[in-house]
Amino acid sequence: MVSFSPLSDGPRVLPVIALTGCDGSGKSTLASALVSHLGEKASTEQLYLGQSSGKIGDWIRDLPLIGPPVGRYLGRKSDRVHERPSEPPGAVTALAIYLLSRWRAHKYRRMLAMCRRGALVITDRYPQAEIPGFLFDGPELAKTQGGSWWVRWLRERELKLYRWMATGVPMLVIRLNVDEATAHARKPDHKLASLRKKIAAIPHLTFNGARILDLDGRDDAAHVLDASLRAVHGALEATPA
Repeated sequence: MVSFSPLSDGPRVLPVIALTGCDGSGKSTLASALVSHLGEKASTEQLYLGQSSGKIGDWIRDLPLIGPPVGRYLGRKSDRVHERPSEPPGAVTALAIYLLSRWRAHKYRRMLAMCRRGALVITDRYPQAEIPGFLFDGPELAKTQGGSWWVRWLRERELKLYRWMATGVPMLVIRLNVDEATAHARKPDHKLASLRKKIAAIPHLTFNGARILDLDGRDDAAHVLDASLRAVHGALEATPA
């Protein structure tokens, strides 16, 4: 298996296969299949590296009494940041966004711990600092400008956090590409505008110069898995042990 080097200030290649692509591209299905096949010969772990705002929002809304109104309040605040990014968020909204980024960093540290144990980690999504916005797994506050000293401080802290996570370069990024019609058909609960933005932005992400395999997420799942396995084995052979 690939060795894991300690944290440093510069980029370092990690024993990580990162799956990226728009919602509905097949990342979760491919991740499970890769873990099943690769796990037969070596220690392989799976980890979701999105910021999980949807699941957290569901948890808040399910709280007795205060859950529904608090959930609606946070939802309105979140929508405002997405729809009017040039306006600085309020102190509470900025803090909520920053805490979501801290939660993602917590999961990123879990990934590093898996790597240290000698596991090959398959991630669904991967943090980056090239394009701002949770929609693209980047820093959300970086989309906004101005604000109070508190908001500016949180923005700087969040950006620093994402830049640190981006120094961990996956040994392979598998990018699953789909058109917006396919994505929306598979994920009808997602806003078409958001899916369209993801599809337009994802091809521009480089993940600090990582090796990237582009696949068509509309292809047969067996074909996508076979091509992915060949690329993973190639990346493992090319990475010093």
